[in-house]
Amino acid sequence: MKEFPIPVRMTGPGSQPVEDDQLQYLAMPREMNTFRMPIVPERADALPLAEARAALASLLQQMQPWNPADSPHGPRFDLAGMSAAALEITNQMLGEGEVSVRIDGERSFLIQESVFTGLWRVCARDGDGALADDWIEAGTMPRVVGEAAKQAAAARVGEVAIPPGAMNSPALIAEIAAQMRVRRPNGAAHVINLTLFPMTPDDHQVLTLALPVGPVAIMSRGFGNCRVTSTGARDVWRVQYFNNMNTLILDMIEIVDVPEVALAAAEDLEDTRVRLSDLIDWMGEA
Repeated sequence: MKEFPIPVRMTGPGSQPVEDDQLQYLAMPREMNTFRMPIVPERADALPLAEARAALASLLQQMQPWNPADSPHGPRFDLAGMSAAALEITNQMLGEGEVSVRIDGERSFLIQESVFTGLWRVCARDGDGALADDWIEAGTMPRVVGEAAKQAAAARVGEVAIPPGAMNSPALIAEIAAQMRVRRPNGAAHVINLTLFPMTPDDHQVLTLALPVGPVAIMSRGFGNCRVTSTGARDVWRVQYFNNMNTLILDMIEIVDVPEVALAAAEDLEDTRVRLSDLIDWMGEA
């Protein structure tokens, strides 16, 4: 699994549109990402190919009784004992999907969604950067993502001195704090669209200080580029959409377990089981 950078750019002065500018709409992607079945390597050795196929078949067997509509977290399959050749074939078969995740900390994680929606490659590294754990996990999002965001966050919004130039940030902070107090696990998201508010440089400074960047960074490439970052406040996320010129066009705060834009849908996970079964059959024929 190759490493991938996830650039995160916070907003600041000049990030908001000028009043006389034309209204900007979210740009649609030039090419839609569609599913393509991975191609089995023509010259793969029989033993590692069989080992990779057995691993995917075991994962599929664990997924069969799981209902994504009832639980967002499915089974995981440990790859730590797999041979290097079989691991390479497994990675080729899974490919790279639309969502990438990085979790920073004493124990860091690199996570990549596969071309099979809701199947994730998760690599955990220790403080020295050495690979500590390696697995495939089925689910709307790997469990460690939400856990890491919550563990590093405070139960309340941080107290910040309000500068004279702040206009809308005090009311926004009060709204976020109120939503955090009444929020329940797995509750519906509360969305605040910052793009709709006139924001001064002092407003941006207040939000940056009250909601410092957390350890989780997510990049979703489903429709344009969407960057999702956890904050220092529990269940509060920054969700930012960028166009092809890497210009911020939509800036939101979401109070939710994990923003929906990064999650695999339950119906897609049903399709994944069918497609994974087809892949295993093809690998057997090879």
